[in-house]
Amino acid sequence: MPSIKKEAERCLKCKKALCSEHCPVSTPVPQVMELFLKGEIKKAGEILFNNNPISAITSLICPHEKNCCGHCVLGKKGAPVEFYRVEEYISRFYLETMEIPEIKRNGIKVAVAGAGPAGITMSILLLLDGYDVTLFEAEDDIGGVLRFGIPPFRLPKDILDLLRDILLRLGVHFRPNTRIGTNIMIEDLFPDGYKAVFVSTGTGRPRKLGLVGETLGHVHFAIDYLKSPYSFKLGRRVVIVGAGNVAIDVARTVIRCGRSYPTILNFMGKDEMTANKDELEMAELDGVEFVHHAQAVRITDDAVKYVYVRRTENEDGTLTFEEDYSRVSDIPADSVIIAIGQGPGADIATTGVKLTQRGLFDVNEWGETDIRGVFAAGDLVSGPKTVVEAVAFTKKVFLRMEEFLRSETE
Repeated sequence: MPSIKKEAERCLKCKKALCSEHCPVSTPVPQVMELFLKGEIKKAGEILFNNNPISAITSLICPHEKNCCGHCVLGKKGAPVEFYRVEEYISRFYLETMEIPEIKRNGIKVAVAGAGPAGITMSILLLLDGYDVTLFEAEDDIGGVLRFGIPPFRLPKDILDLLRDILLRLGVHFRPNTRIGTNIMIEDLFPDGYKAVFVSTGTGRPRKLGLVGETLGHVHFAIDYLKSPYSFKLGRRVVIVGAGNVAIDVARTVIRCGRSYPTILNFMGKDEMTANKDELEMAELDGVEFVHHAQAVRITDDAVKYVYVRRTENEDGTLTFEEDYSRVSDIPADSVIIAIGQGPGADIATTGVKLTQRGLFDVNEWGETDIRGVFAAGDLVSGPKTVVEAVAFTKKVFLRMEEFLRSETE
């Protein structure tokens, strides 16, 4: 693997940079590469941080093959430039050496509910702009899905500790173990002087399969397992139902933390799995087994029953998947982990904000809810998406919040 410097030297610094155009946050790749090679790493880091405060994280967990790497000109005939490696190096260095700028405070209070990717991003943007920010978090530390849903071999948690330190140095008021919607309601915030509220509490409630056997003692939900994997005694044979990045994260964690043998049941084919391709490759290298075209239909005390799923390509190019109940099989299981996605928590219904049919916050293109002064972003609005997509929409919401706050205080 080329060194970080050699990888940066491979970059053509294109005037029309397709890598930047296809980055959800439009990272200025050529500019960053040039500054880095000139020895101006702090300036490069500042540009990355101002454009995306959690670039040290997204550089590690982005679907690079769909974004920057997937559109690099060099990738058409050879290996694309792995910009994310350079970005991660610069971004971590910047977090470790960042000097807090002198900020003129405007005395305007803003509440941020949820310290996941969107909440961290919004808090930093607001703090840098002089606002007085209180960050409410249901857990005892920042990170949300970054800390409790992504295993440390993919995302070292010390990066989150660096971000927490920066937030505190920027002057955030952090209230851990405080859940908006139960401990404190949104309507409680405005009488205490908050001029706006940003909600990004995520989708922390796991979705159920709705099968017989789902309440058995050896059945668990992925989001619960990933939060504290060493608390679970899974046995040797673990069956994971799912096809996305979470299912892959669970399988690879099961191997490391339980020394177990995981098998993923995938409703679709290998090519239709929603997990990142590089993560799939790593899972295969780790020894994860896959059973494709398999739909779980029942969970027993020691197995998962599944049926074969027929895949049909239609004339219009779409795919149809149909279960064949004449072909039922069993796969032995000491434990079963369900990883088919998450939805919003039950407390969201108590916020008073209008919800969509999916139970998510109903917002306009700028993240505004039907309650004046209440904005939202992240998975709570879009459903589970990539971290960098959450950052991109949060930046858009920030611009609208600034307009609103200026109009409220003029």
